[in-house]
Amino acid sequence: MTPRWSLVVPLKPLATAKSRLAGAAGPGRPALALAFVLDTLAAALACPRVADVTVVTDDPLAGAEAAALGALVLPDLPAAGLNAALRYGAGRVRERDPGAAVGALNGDLPALRPAELDEVLAHAARRPGRAFLADAAGVGTTLLTASPGVPLSPGFGGASRARHLASGAREITLPAVRSVRQDVDTAADLDAARALGLGPRTAALFTARPA
Repeated sequence: MTPRWSLVVPLKPLATAKSRLAGAAGPGRPALALAFVLDTLAAALACPRVADVTVVTDDPLAGAEAAALGALVLPDLPAAGLNAALRYGAGRVRERDPGAAVGALNGDLPALRPAELDEVLAHAARRPGRAFLADAAGVGTTLLTASPGVPLSPGFGGASRARHLASGAREITLPAVRSVRQDVDTAADLDAARALGLGPRTAALFTARPA
């Protein structure tokens, strides 16, 4: 039987999130970062193969908004960076359900489509172990999964595709899941996500702006 997945999404405090978009977003950067994660969460929660989503963050506004969407919100008790937050979140998931299939999902996928995420998770479930999806640039990672009983062992940040490959994780290569690969760190990434079609919260921030 194909498992349903418990996803963990880490989020920095909005005041410091998405610093590389400061030039493009200006003072609206925190609001843009919040819209990114809320559109990501809404799409993930609408995915049939997702059982639940846990957000690890110390940001009170983001936490409240994520909880309103139906995510479980945990404070970032390790306070030791992205991978520590993911290990903590995955650990808490498996305290609740020791047999959970767990995934780490980036929170900056504002064009995410539930059907495409569903396809990636179905592919991840076909073989036991860890699997990952590279970002659109082919350098980073947007999703890392671990089947029941397998440690997540995240290695996000920078050239994480190579790091996850070296750790023994299987790379998922699917041709038509662009929305799951298109994270947003730069203005060019944002343009690419807009071309795919932004989620409603992110799109609303651009309704009064020129394309």
